[in-house]
Amino acid sequence: MALHKSEGPITLNSIAERQGISEGYLEQLMMPLKRAGLVKSVRGAQGGYVLAKEPKDITVGEVIRALEGPIAPVACVSEDYPEECERAEGCVTRLVWAKVRDSIAEVLDSFTLEDLVQESRKHTGQSSYMYYI
Repeated sequence: MALHKSEGPITLNSIAERQGISEGYLEQLMMPLKRAGLVKSVRGAQGGYVLAKEPKDITVGEVIRALEGPIAPVACVSEDYPEECERAEGCVTRLVWAKVRDSIAEVLDSFTLEDLVQESRKHTGQSSYMYYI
């Protein structure tokens, strides 16, 4: 969607065809993206989906969190809802997992959809492999 932003609303059918995925699966992906305020639907004959914000204002981390939930290599260090573990206080590996989580989040949050659009344009002919958000 970021790559084709200037075309206006994009139908699920169009996105599904370009990405080689089913329209039904794509519908399931759009629901959490709408709830997260990343996309919005436009009704009518020329309707479809558009980004709710500018591509430069949406990070890859936001998309991943909307679709997959909080970043967490293991449940006990989840960003939002760390599960309590009876061994957490003396767990030496928890520190490692927390650093892994923070590193993953830092990388995901350092890229915007605009960054991916620019990268896609560098690789002419490969843009069809860019996911449509």
